[in-house]
Amino acid sequence: MKSKFIKLFLRLAISLSFLSAVADRFGMWPAEVSVWGNWQSFVDYTALINPWMPVSIIPALAGIATIAEIAFALFLLLGFKTELFAKLSGVLMLIFALSMAFSIGLKAGFDYSVFTASAAAFGLSQLKEKFLEVDGLKAKE
Repeated sequence: MKSKFIKLFLRLAISLSFLSAVADRFGMWPAEVSVWGNWQSFVDYTALINPWMPVSIIPALAGIATIAEIAFALFLLLGFKTELFAKLSGVLMLIFALSMAFSIGLKAGFDYSVFTASAAAFGLSQLKEKFLEVDGLKAKE
C-alpha cells in the first residue's frame, strides 16, 4: 500500500515541477522566485546549455522542450501511460542535466536536482501498481 502513495507522490512532484518550470517561462511566477521570468530568457538559457546546436534551431528546441514538458506533466497527472511518460520524462531530464553538465558544469545539474528528478522519473516507471490513474480504470474494464 505504501508504494501506491510513493507512486502518486512521484507523479505529482514530477508533473508539477514541469508545469512550474513552464509557468516560469511565461512569466507566471513573481520576479523574486523566477528563474527565467519570460520566454526570451528561457530561449537564451536553452542556447547557453546547447552551444553545439545551430543558433537558428534554438527557439524550436526551446519550444519542443516546453511542449514535451506540458504533455508529460498532463499525462503523469492523469496517470495515462504512466510507465511510458515516466521513462520519457527521465530521458528528457537526463538530456537537460547532461546538457547543463557539458556546457556550464556538472555542479549545475546537481544544484538544480535535475539528475535527481531524472532518477525519480525512471524510478516511477518501475512502479507497476495502479493508483488514481486513468490506466487503472482501463485495466478494470
